[in-house]
Amino acid sequence: GLKGDKKSIVKFEFNPKDGIDNPALSLTEDTDGEGVGELRFYLLSKGSAETFGFCLHEELGCQGHIIRQVELGGLAQRRGLQDGDRLLQVNGHFVDHMDHHRVVQKIKTSGNQVLLAVLDGDSYNAAKALGRDLSQMLPADIRPRLCHVVRDKSGFGFSVSGPEGTKGTFQLSVRQDGPAERAGVPPGSWLLELNGASVRSYSHAQLTRKLKQSGNTVTLLVASSAVEEFYRLRGLRVMAALADTSWLPFKVRELHMVKGPAGYGFLLKEDDCSSGTTGQFLWDVDVGLPAEQAGMKEGDRLLAVNGESIEGLDHHQTVLRIRAHDDQVTLLVIDPASDAFYQSVG
Repeated sequence: GLKGDKKSIVKFEFNPKDGIDNPALSLTEDTDGEGVGELRFYLLSKGSAETFGFCLHEELGCQGHIIRQVELGGLAQRRGLQDGDRLLQVNGHFVDHMDHHRVVQKIKTSGNQVLLAVLDGDSYNAAKALGRDLSQMLPADIRPRLCHVVRDKSGFGFSVSGPEGTKGTFQLSVRQDGPAERAGVPPGSWLLELNGASVRSYSHAQLTRKLKQSGNTVTLLVASSAVEEFYRLRGLRVMAALADTSWLPFKVRELHMVKGPAGYGFLLKEDDCSSGTTGQFLWDVDVGLPAEQAGMKEGDRLLAVNGESIEGLDHHQTVLRIRAHDDQVTLLVIDPASDAFYQSVG
């Protein structure tokens, strides 16, 4: 959060039980003798109760979003993040030009996995002094795509090919104006997951059988050749958590409410989620009051309050978060069908 007007410090999490450390994942930039070094990529994965292990600062007299307080032995340090690094990209989004608080929120709302691109402080300052467009140092699109395809009378609108006798390598041919193309599947993309499960161990016959068992809908995690190569060269595993979900019909909703004389007009109840965890759900939405007017529906699950995730909070803590501002609140919610979909694909 923001502390005064001099800097903003946010504590991120690390997982002390994390597995084998990856080496630094670098993209060497042509320096042209101008002192601009390597752009580095880090995929950080933590447990839900742990932190990423660094702070993000905004400092007077310094440009950029600065990595600070890298915890000794923490996830960020083990991966290779260094004090003074400048954060340029979060999950494929260029952030150097963004408001600091907004960048913090991007990392917080990423959940337990985040892909960061950083540049060391000296190289960052040198590039700024030379007037370089730092966004041009980054690949244009490094995100896989999650697509939900609904079968029509002619099928899903794609076919699968792969090297004979090789498991887990499947390329998609997409029929023009068919269901797959309308769902956002790029022609020639590589199939990574089917209905939330990796296809790496599937033979062509197994994949065909899984598709037939999917009924009238199928969810695909796909990557273009350029995106697949980007991850492969850096030893990174492409995950649905990093995917572009803009093509999906399942959306979260942001509800902004100003409290009326009779309150907001809803009840918050704690209940079990389909995933087996506990969640906070919205019920008894009163007709004509601010909650209904903002678009709240019975059974919506609450995800965040005023831009802050409620993951890990109990019922009482969530209520206090909602009441933190006396007269207004912004809630991020998801309806049951969309919630079930995201649970099903992990």
